[in-house]
Amino acid sequence: MFFHLKNRALLRVSGSDAETFLQGQLSNDISKLDALSVQLNAYCQHQGKILALFWVLRLEDSFLLSFPSDLLEVIKPRLQMFVIMSDVVIEDVTKEHIQVGSIDEPHQKALAINETLSLIITNRQDISQFNMGPIEDWGMACIDSALPEIYLMTSEKLVPQMLNLDIDEIGVNFSKGCYPGQEVVARLHYLGSAKRRLFAFESNSEINISDPLYCASSKSAKDRGARYKGSGMVVFRIKYNSKFYCLATLEVELKDEAVTLNNEQGPELTRIQK
Repeated sequence: MFFHLKNRALLRVSGSDAETFLQGQLSNDISKLDALSVQLNAYCQHQGKILALFWVLRLEDSFLLSFPSDLLEVIKPRLQMFVIMSDVVIEDVTKEHIQVGSIDEPHQKALAINETLSLIITNRQDISQFNMGPIEDWGMACIDSALPEIYLMTSEKLVPQMLNLDIDEIGVNFSKGCYPGQEVVARLHYLGSAKRRLFAFESNSEINISDPLYCASSKSAKDRGARYKGSGMVVFRIKYNSKFYCLATLEVELKDEAVTLNNEQGPELTRIQK
């Protein structure tokens, strides 16, 4: 089944220094990206917190960066700031292409995101060749495969370990060299101190991006004043049939505890066991 991913921006990074430039900005090893795959990359600020989570792919002599469109006006000029004297051109090509997601669907242009999901970049005039399914099915597949997102509301709030990007180095390479925030991300990795991880939840009540998770047994819950920011945070959500589903960060030691949304009286979240 195919899905029109309408709410994603697309930047093209080209020029003779494009690969070197991206290697110095992103968390994964761009040199290992082949022409058949999508590579997850965190674009971090100096404190190691993620500004954007890119799906990076090679296209001939250039690279494409796919990410939620609400970040476009922030991310493009920030990347441009670091081009300086390099032979790098960054262009917004969102309107030139359509982005199509596929679930276990063969297609000659499909680039694998993971074992189940793929991304197709094609011309707008070719959209009629795809029998598009409801976007909720794509969202549910993202929940099932624990594929996170960073939106404007969650930008600069999470480090890569909170999204499980370090596990099997799926989105962070620890031997590639420097990039913004690399020292912080590497320190967390080698100290083994990732206190929050990504988990899937379901609820009968509405869930929204950036909603905090509450757990009474959390040490951070002892301060219930204005400074309390939760034991975790919703990073991706969908409504599927009559229920709500989400991916959210949560303190690892609380993964089997009772968790509610927003506050102590909030709706209960049930963790989806993987």
